[in-house]
Amino acid sequence: MTSPQFSQENTPESIAPATLDIEQSAKTEAPFPIVGIAASAGGLEAFTGLLTHLPIDTGMAFVLIQHLAPDHKSLLREILSRSTQMPVNEVQDGMAVEPNQVYVIPPNTKMVLSKGVLQLSPREKLYGKYMPGDAFFTSLAIDRGHKAIAVVLSGGDGDGSLGLKAIKAAGGMTFAQCQDTAKFDSMPNTAVATGNVDFVLPPEKIAEELANYSRSPLLTGPLPLTKVEESPEQPSALATILALLKSIAGVDFSQYKAATLNRRIQRRMVLYKLENLDDYAEYLRHNSAEVKALYEEILIHVTSFFRDTEAFQKLKKLVFPTITQNKSANAPIRIWVAGCSTGEEVYSIAICLLEFLGDRVIPPIQIFATDIGEATIGKARSGVYLENQMVDVSPERRNRFFILQEGGSYKICKAVRELCVFARQDLGSDPPFSNLDLVSCRNVLIYLGESLQKKVMPIFHYSLNPTGFLMLGTSESPGKFSYLFKSVDRKYKIYAKKLTATRPTFSFTASSYPVAKTVQKQEMNEENLIQQIPGS
Repeated sequence: MTSPQFSQENTPESIAPATLDIEQSAKTEAPFPIVGIAASAGGLEAFTGLLTHLPIDTGMAFVLIQHLAPDHKSLLREILSRSTQMPVNEVQDGMAVEPNQVYVIPPNTKMVLSKGVLQLSPREKLYGKYMPGDAFFTSLAIDRGHKAIAVVLSGGDGDGSLGLKAIKAAGGMTFAQCQDTAKFDSMPNTAVATGNVDFVLPPEKIAEELANYSRSPLLTGPLPLTKVEESPEQPSALATILALLKSIAGVDFSQYKAATLNRRIQRRMVLYKLENLDDYAEYLRHNSAEVKALYEEILIHVTSFFRDTEAFQKLKKLVFPTITQNKSANAPIRIWVAGCSTGEEVYSIAICLLEFLGDRVIPPIQIFATDIGEATIGKARSGVYLENQMVDVSPERRNRFFILQEGGSYKICKAVRELCVFARQDLGSDPPFSNLDLVSCRNVLIYLGESLQKKVMPIFHYSLNPTGFLMLGTSESPGKFSYLFKSVDRKYKIYAKKLTATRPTFSFTASSYPVAKTVQKQEMNEENLIQQIPGS
């Protein structure tokens, strides 16, 4: 077999999963949908069954990421060609993807999609495992946005489950083979367990849903942006949906970016085969579970440990030397991670800070971690992560800061967990923390509308000590509030607080919504801890 040729710039580091900005992806409308299909043991039979039942004119392209023996010639192209009239291609580096065609990964390679082109690199193990499905799904989310589709078929590991979240965050659709039909169910079951799978079906039914989905307005045309119409007598469908979310979930999403809301809402409509926004609003009126599902979907974000590794090195070099000076029991190090999601960012900062302090006497450290989503806060509190969520954590850090659990998951160690206080918080309405040395709010502002951003940036300035720092995501900036912050590192968006003549004033009211009240009881212990800390 001829060895595949690889792009020189396509090093594994440059395409590592979960280091990409999903929300900023696919700013222009992708020309057609691409279906990524991850499979391992037993996957060939499943994919053949799927392909046999697919029409040849869906307008979609199909890319199979099959785990293959590295030293044997692949016969996938020949075998699959018997199951469909669509052209079946074994991928060569730099091959452009076309609709109504099938593409098969070559042996011993890792494959990603960039600007509609398939790029190959030598496959590499991530701490003992190959995860080609995760790598491809993540790149697919970046390249296709809401026209990305992921399918996980039979296999004996957890590959693909991490990349599914990236697909969902981009507004795409996800499928997994049902347990009854999978020869090896570990791979699809792991995907389903993430909560990020939309349809769990046999291969032939997945083909049927894909064919139906190919005709959906979500794919056949650009997303129409919907706006709230000001009419108390006759509220718009979107206004009704936002009111239901506010009533049941306790969050006002009217100040979130319209494009984000639109993508999430229309994706939910596809699940129920609804084409009219009024029909979906009516469906929500009678289904509180769907309101909560929409709420969770709006909040889905992609995160990982040590996301943008160099950014954490910059913290050690540019921020930690300043904020650790002159600290004592009465002047602890205080950090706020706003929009902490499932906790990886919080623990990454805590770990880096402990590494920086090294053998020195460690001063008191208080890391406040907040998020608007109660489910994500619960996961963050537990501090337990699956193997595929640990791909960016080095063996040294695993040994020092994590405890390997029965079943292969990892739990953050007590020494790190006790530094962190988790609480549900709405940036737009709940009071902020104060006397902080560092605020980290990465990849949150990109989801907020301009009016909410204008409210949040002065809050961060107010919360910081005179020598405090702010770190944002790589696609974010203080914008119109750049006069409040001095740039310390342009690439990784680290800023120092500027002193101003006047301090902004804020008005906050406690949430009075049902879910918020329920969650408050769950957070009682850590909320009490926050109240006991001066300046919280």
